Amino acid sequence: MKRREFIAGLGGAVAIPFAARAQQAIPVIGYLHAGSAAPFATLTAAVRRGLAEGGFVEGQNLAIEYRWADGQPDRLAGLAADLVQRRVMVIVAGGGNISALAAKSATSNIPIVFTGSDDAVKYGLVASINRPGGNITGAGLFNATLAAKRLEVVRALAPEASAIALLVNSKNPNAEIQVEQTEEAARSAELKLYVLHAGTEREIEAAFASLVERGIKVLTVGADPLYLNRRNLFSLLAARHLITTIYTQREFTDVGGLSSYGPSFAENYRHAGAYAARILKGAKPADLPIIQPSKFELVINLMAAKALGLTIPPTLLALADEVIE
Repeated sequence: MKRREFIAGLGGAVAIPFAARAQQAIPVIGYLHAGSAAPFATLTAAVRRGLAEGGFVEGQNLAIEYRWADGQPDRLAGLAADLVQRRVMVIVAGGGNISALAAKSATSNIPIVFTGSDDAVKYGLVASINRPGGNITGAGLFNATLAAKRLEVVRALAPEASAIALLVNSKNPNAEIQVEQTEEAARSAELKLYVLHAGTEREIEAAFASLVERGIKVLTVGADPLYLNRRNLFSLLAARHLITTIYTQREFTDVGGLSSYGPSFAENYRHAGAYAARILKGAKPADLPIIQPSKFELVINLMAAKALGLTIPPTLLALADEVIE
């Protein structure tokens, strides 16, 4: 009897570590994002595609802890700290530099993969593009440096315009470089530039009201997770106030925005997922170079153009990667 009790006791002692090891066999990664789940659903799916390409499928051999700031950057530090406390194996940081910087502040040990950065070296995320060093790598954007191309597009859409506005979120670290690049592009194009700031839905509405008051009919919208969260609002306000608008990514034109030019965010998010998979297999972020975007998209929405009373030049339509009818 004592022998059976001893064996049973030994079996129970062994069973607990086995169960723990079985749970630990499935890696857990963190997904930290400055935006909200629903507006970024397609881009989050792109991360999962990249992971699947590397052999990791959520719900089968991978678990993902999602943390969304819902357009409130002040929440990111706490969300990043929570992921660190949960000891995730990798943190994928989406929504630009602001999320990546929050993750970087939270840990120097857990690998971090960002989905897009305009200048990762300038903002101290990595030591260099080819050899990031440290625990961070990811995908580049070149979004801010495409300001001249966006002004070229909107000038073709509104050739009579002598002034243009740029809308940015001053709470976003990317705002500074977006303003610098757009100011330089505007000077070269001999356009007067007005810089407007908005970090809330109310401020976005106020910015459009300011455009009307100043008689400015052309707007370029900076990259920001809050803006993507509110992309339906942007298309509504632009149509209501007859503002010729260009955005940094196609997700705006998909919901009624007039035009967009920038790198494929879906590709960047997929690359981030693929890098996370490589890290789970043993690769070090320090040895994974920043992926440079190779696919850029010019998208024109003809329905939006019609609502604004615009005729799209045939030359611009010929250059477009996609025309939404």
